[in-house]
Amino acid sequence: MLSNHQKNIATFIHLSTFSRFIIPFGNFIGPIILWVTNKDKSEFIDDHGKQAINFQISILLYAIIIGTLTIPFFVFKIFNGIDFIDFHGFHDFHINIGKPSPLLYIGGVLGAFAIIAFILELVFIVIASLKARDGEYYRYPLTINFLK
Repeated sequence: MLSNHQKNIATFIHLSTFSRFIIPFGNFIGPIILWVTNKDKSEFIDDHGKQAINFQISILLYAIIIGTLTIPFFVFKIFNGIDFIDFHGFHDFHINIGKPSPLLYIGGVLGAFAIIAFILELVFIVIASLKARDGEYYRYPLTINFLK
């Protein structure tokens, strides 16, 4: 039988990932501190802590991959119209983007995908928190199990 204390700690492990909006890398620091200090007290807390940390590491990995694919498309498109040899100062400086290229469309699609993934991440964290509050186990979708 799970106590309310165990359910609350598991819930706060998931909710502590939102601390990234206040503290840099808070989405890793918060869950790791709560998990490490409480993992020996309950298998339930240990499982939820591992799930939260694995999900955050997976999200970081996916964000790095999407960023690595997306950023070059925008950079190549923006700097394509700039002639660095005839640069005469900032008073003459302008960027002519011209008509959209396929690179811009690909980058835009990947950027939109990143926004949708961010919203889904927030939804999955709330769902995991509610499952922990109710004493249920939860597996985040598309999570790589780094901690087993």
